[in-house]
Amino acid sequence: MLVRGIRGATVVKEDQPDQILAATRELLEMILHENPDIDSADISSVIFTVTDDLNSVYPAKAARELGWVQVPLLCAKEIPVPGSLERCIRVLLHWNTNVSQAAVRHVYLREAQMLRPDLAND
Repeated sequence: MLVRGIRGATVVKEDQPDQILAATRELLEMILHENPDIDSADISSVIFTVTDDLNSVYPAKAARELGWVQVPLLCAKEIPVPGSLERCIRVLLHWNTNVSQAAVRHVYLREAQMLRPDLAND
């Protein structure tokens, strides 16, 4: 079995716990929707990053609320590159699967679509 990475990102309007958790849940649920073969038992780990302007809650809490209690989760700060997208939550999900890398669907929502317009979801 191989490990595949699934990328995704979204943004929130304000640094509010309810907004961060709702946006993260939406992002994770969309990743599951776009990659229907994912089972939480096959997720080896998930890394979340947030921009410097988000610090009111860990986005990993949304994954725990989805029932991902056995999945190793990590939150970190994104590198503060001048002019980069603000209030952004990014995710890198490591998935144990035999699905080809070309078949993996990445998810970019809202203004985060500008990060990877070639992969953006309509």
